[in-house]
Parts: sequence; C-alpha cells; structure tokens
Amino acid sequence: MALTANDRVLAEAILPQEGQAKLVKQAVLVVAGILALAIAAKIKVPMWPVPITMGTFAVLTIGAAYGPRLGLATIIGYMIIGALGFDVFAGSSAEKFGLTYMMGGTGGYLVGYVLATLALGWAARQGMDRSFGKMALALIVGNVLIYVPGLLWLGTLYGWDKPILEWGLTPFLMGDAIKLVLAALLVPAVWKFVGNARA
Repeated sequence: MALTANDRVLAEAILPQEGQAKLVKQAVLVVAGILALAIAAKIKVPMWPVPITMGTFAVLTIGAAYGPRLGLATIIGYMIIGALGFDVFAGSSAEKFGLTYMMGGTGGYLVGYVLATLALGWAARQGMDRSFGKMALALIVGNVLIYVPGLLWLGTLYGWDKPILEWGLTPFLMGDAIKLVLAALLVPAVWKFVGNARA
C-alpha cells in the first residue's frame, strides 16, 4: 500500500522512494543509525545530579525519523552488535561487555529501547512528529516505555527493598527533560526544512 504524504516518516520523505535505490537507502540508514546509537551512548554531558548521556535521545529520534520497521531493524542491529561484545553501550567497556553487560542492571532499559523505538515510529506514522506538542507527548510515552522495564528489571535483579527509584529514575529526570525538549524541537524542524526544500 502506498504511503500518503501525511503518514510518511522522515526517512521515507527524503532520497529514493522505490526500487533498488530505496533498499540501498534503507541499508545505509540502518548502518548510520547503529553508528549514531553507539556514538551517542558514549557522549556524556556534565549535569547535576548525574551526567546526561545521549543514548536515549538517539533512540527516540531514530525511532521517530525511521518509523517502526526501519527503527526496529536499527535498534535490533545495535543490540546484536552489543551482544557480540562490541563496546557500544553507555556503560560497557573492554572489561564489561556483551551479554554479561546486557543482563546486568542495564538490561531492562535496553528492552525499553526497543519498545520506545517502536512507539516513536508508530507515533511518527500518525503524524505526531510534525509539531512540538505532539512530538513531546510521544517522547514522554517513549521515556515511560524505557523506564518501566528498566525499573522492573532493577527491582527483580537487586530486590525491591533497595532504593530502585533513586538508582534508576530520579537522578535522570532532569537530563531526560532536556533531551525531550531538544528532540521535540529537532524532528518537527527537520520536517519543516524538508517541506521548504520541496516547495
């Protein structure tokens, strides 16, 4: 079924739209997305009470820009590369990597990355990525989908008698709010640029 102008995501609105060129474009976008996720995970911006890492920003914006299918292919590719032992996650290192790292305290958040990518892709398919307000709402939902499995996993792994919210939620809320605003501004701005370029 052909997509209309209103239900396209950004990745479908730019460059080739059909045939072999479209497949090449999609492959390039997946590789570029995986690289962007790996690089963003390692970026730490000084902030109180904890540094801001840009991994969630990349996850959510790629989900919105790529749509559910291409976004899912990208995030699964990223997870596979991480599972193979490559240092692509925020807290992974030469000493702590692969499935061992993924099954640690970060495991639930990585599951949340997949859910959030799908949710943002779906929201973009509905046109919610074209205005600040709707994009912000979709990003809030995406953040919830990251935190819920993350916190559930922390509680299961370490015990519910531990300060789970202090470990895995409250220190990150201010940084996430900043990233949410940035993403809610960025994606609609790119849409406006694409629209002006075609006008």
